[in-house]
Amino acid sequence: MISFTLALILLIAGYFIYGKFVSRVFGEDSTRQTPVHSMADGVDFVRLPNWKIFLIQFLNIAGLGPIFGAIMGVMYGPSAFLWIVFGTIFGGAVHDYCSGMLSLRNNGASLPELVGQQLGGKIKTTMRVFALLLMILVGAVFVYNPADLLAMQTPHYLDRTFWIVTIFIYYMLATLLPVDKLIGRLYPLFGIALLFMAVGILVMLYFHSSSMPEIWDEFYNHKSNPEANPIFPMMFVSIACGAISGFHATQSPMMARCLANEKHARPIFYGAMVTEGIVALIWAAAAITFTGGYDNLQTYLGNGSPALLVDDLSRSWLGTVGGVLAVLGVIAAPITSGDTALRSARLIAADFSGINQKSIIKRLAVSLPIFALCFVIMLLPYDALWRYFAWCNQVLSVFTLWAITVYLARNSRLYLITLLPALFMTVVTVSYIFFAPEGFGVLLQKCLSVEIAYYISVGIGILTAISFYLIFFNWLNLRKNNLSVSK
Repeated sequence: MISFTLALILLIAGYFIYGKFVSRVFGEDSTRQTPVHSMADGVDFVRLPNWKIFLIQFLNIAGLGPIFGAIMGVMYGPSAFLWIVFGTIFGGAVHDYCSGMLSLRNNGASLPELVGQQLGGKIKTTMRVFALLLMILVGAVFVYNPADLLAMQTPHYLDRTFWIVTIFIYYMLATLLPVDKLIGRLYPLFGIALLFMAVGILVMLYFHSSSMPEIWDEFYNHKSNPEANPIFPMMFVSIACGAISGFHATQSPMMARCLANEKHARPIFYGAMVTEGIVALIWAAAAITFTGGYDNLQTYLGNGSPALLVDDLSRSWLGTVGGVLAVLGVIAAPITSGDTALRSARLIAADFSGINQKSIIKRLAVSLPIFALCFVIMLLPYDALWRYFAWCNQVLSVFTLWAITVYLARNSRLYLITLLPALFMTVVTVSYIFFAPEGFGVLLQKCLSVEIAYYISVGIGILTAISFYLIFFNWLNLRKNNLSVSK
């Protein structure tokens, strides 16, 4: 447990040290007026207490990723723990904080509008479609697992279908009602359940610490077929929400519309991501400890879904009542991401269509096509949905990081804090789509009998990142030259 404790300390220290550094780089200003003061509408621009905004932001971003993703991703071995810690501090938390601050500086604008402002009109159009579809995909994906868990906890006649319908109806209400009417009232309860789960499992980890291997032990890929599942890039897509996730940047603008002062942005945006990293770290360690090692975890997952492991672990370590509360926290995590994903979809569609959202009729007009498309997507196989969501999620983080890098460069800020993560995630996402089973590589093999080797996939990723950097560097030089001429 030495390495686990050190990882926990590093995450907390990262918030206070690197988080403060990032806020200074961005130029946090407590005297600036935030959108909630100038654009209050009683629906989306609603001033909320900071503790509620934190809980909502945390629950928005803490979907299945830091729990199920961490449980499945830890099979890549100790590297997973390092990615959770350093990915969170230098990647995910910076990504979430800067996207939230960028929205605060632009009247609470949604992510596609923010990216378009920095990267151009063509990218804006692409991002509008891409982000809208991703939000609908998230809404569809985050119905099944909470429905399965609820079906496990309730009488047999309240089956999976019943809970799927119930959750989807809740999603519709959360999308349409003012943010303080349903989300603002339910999220504190969901937050308590989720935090209880995290603290309870953390305490029990130390009681069962003898089964937890140190990070420096067994430092290799524990996947059953490591050649088909190399740590790079597969792990960096499998563990997304517990390290860095593009989905988070779609959620930050919702809370930017409720925040009264920029000085609270770091604890809410950077702090919520660090909290999610802690949750991911806890569940990754708990999965290994509860099952007794990597081999046993592989067997356990082979005999059932992560949902079954979560249920068994919670009941075994926390007792019946504690286990139920812990599972409710796990259920709350995806539900509170799914509902705000569809709400984000409404806001994205409203932003680019220019439809004011104060009237319930206009909210319905924007939302009904979203609900219909979400329902259609839910009919597709779950495994395929999850794989494509994971990749699309990380692609969104690449767009976001490059947009923030351009913004920081335009404002003469230290853009390296986002340039380096942007380059890294570019390599990850491009390498993944050429190597993964659902990627271009397999498509080329089937259609043209051309097989793309692993090293070629990674090489394409590196070349793409270099190309993006050269485009950025060229833009930066042109900008400097133009500024010199104008002076």
